[in-house]
Amino acid sequence: MKTSRLARETATLGKNSEVVTRRRTRGFAASINGFAAADARGGLAVKQEDERDDDDSSSLSSLGSSPGPFDIEDTPSLLDETQQKRKRGISTPTTTILTEASSINGSPTNIKKGKRHPARKVVDHDSGDVTIHPPPNWEEIYRLVQEMRKKVLAPVDTMGCESLADSTRSPRVCKSSLPPILTHSQTHTKNNTTPGTFTLTNSNTQDQRFQTLIALMLSSQTRDTTTALAMTSLQTSLPPPHGFTLEGILAIQPETLNTLIHAVGFHNNKTRYIKSTALLLKSNFNSDIPDTIEGLISLPGVGPKMAYLCMSAAWGRDEGIGVDVHVHRITNLWGWHRTGGPEETRKGLEAWLPRERWHEINGLLVGFGQTVCLPVGRRCGECTLSARGLCPGAVAQKETVVKRKRVKVEKGKEVKEEVEDVVVLKEEDG
Repeated sequence: MKTSRLARETATLGKNSEVVTRRRTRGFAASINGFAAADARGGLAVKQEDERDDDDSSSLSSLGSSPGPFDIEDTPSLLDETQQKRKRGISTPTTTILTEASSINGSPTNIKKGKRHPARKVVDHDSGDVTIHPPPNWEEIYRLVQEMRKKVLAPVDTMGCESLADSTRSPRVCKSSLPPILTHSQTHTKNNTTPGTFTLTNSNTQDQRFQTLIALMLSSQTRDTTTALAMTSLQTSLPPPHGFTLEGILAIQPETLNTLIHAVGFHNNKTRYIKSTALLLKSNFNSDIPDTIEGLISLPGVGPKMAYLCMSAAWGRDEGIGVDVHVHRITNLWGWHRTGGPEETRKGLEAWLPRERWHEINGLLVGFGQTVCLPVGRRCGECTLSARGLCPGAVAQKETVVKRKRVKVEKGKEVKEEVEDVVVLKEEDG
């Protein structure tokens, strides 16, 4: 008898456990089938949205307010929900899109595509001398860009390489081969009150020049904001007694330096370039940066653009134009020339641009390229040059109005709903 009672109790427990398991499995399968059926009928998302609007007491609308973690097995099946709604006499609303989209093309915005007026070469038949005539409208374009730059502060105005050197830490002054009048050189620094313009301030010290060179090396293929963060990391993290100086860079391990500048592009290569440059500066340039273009270009990782910008920012000598991708791209958009790269653009600009503009044009056009004439998604509608027909690269924007209509079916009746018009800006060549 004991054995029979034990067997019966064991069988009863087994049956109960099977029922519980079977219940959970059927509920899970029914809910999955319900989701699949809803997807086949046109999607669960629209159905849920309409049901929340029409019936706040539905199980789906109250699901989000139920306490405890959400579990798909705890969700009532859609079949059970439909049966509950039928018991209450509420029909399930459906949504049908009658008109997907009807387009109405509007008139283009006030953008005028300008004509190209490039610089011209004029050859004297008698002497054979070649004279470069600048673009006839370059001064007007330059002035208008200066006015636009005054209205908006660009990242280069506050985080450009020229403004990143720490001017409060180094007591050392320059010892170079420059003429005596430039021994304590005057350098160009940005005027904070007028974006894109520059004034002359006191001379840089040896450590400031070194930091300016490092900032330019870090800036390659890197945004100004990221370069500024890396420079701040070096200025605050390099340990005493040297800090962010040539001696500090020589003393730090490459792995640590790489960690400090890891946010910039190609930081592994730049770590090697900076360490190699520090060794060359100590052995070949009396622990200072070179004061010639040839000397700067001889450093690893330093190209012509960096060299000309460094000469101007660190030594106060404008020996060439620092042309980066912004200057190259924008001047070609303006039709001033057709060049294949920054170095060719530099030579083309230096042939006719007044020398007093050589330094400021980089900051002017970099900031313009960061705020208005972006590499992707140019804001020609905000540009004065486009409005006046001075830019051959202007892009006109045409408005496309998209109208959508919906019809709801509730209790066998059609209820029309109006949807707000959607305006899409489509860029087309002007």
